[in-house]
Amino acid sequence: MIVGFNKARRFEARLVAHDRDATRVVTADIGDTAARKLVTELVDNDLVTPVPGKRVFVHEPSGTAFDSSTQLAVFHRGWTAARNADKEGV
Repeated sequence: MIVGFNKARRFEARLVAHDRDATRVVTADIGDTAARKLVTELVDNDLVTPVPGKRVFVHEPSGTAFDSSTQLAVFHRGWTAARNADKEGV
């Protein structure tokens, strides 16, 4: 009976590790081109407002302002991951 129990615990541990890996979102690995593309998409979808003359982007859902498209892209990825995790109850 102990052998079956240990096997089940190892299986459960692998499932938990897999779930953790699936919910992690890599936010630091974004280049300038990808960041600009994402910010353009966010502007087109009214999630980001560029502030003319100040070179600032405002992330509308959070109200946070950024002076860098890369910072905004990384923030938005993390913000989206956190929202999705909350919805899924992770």
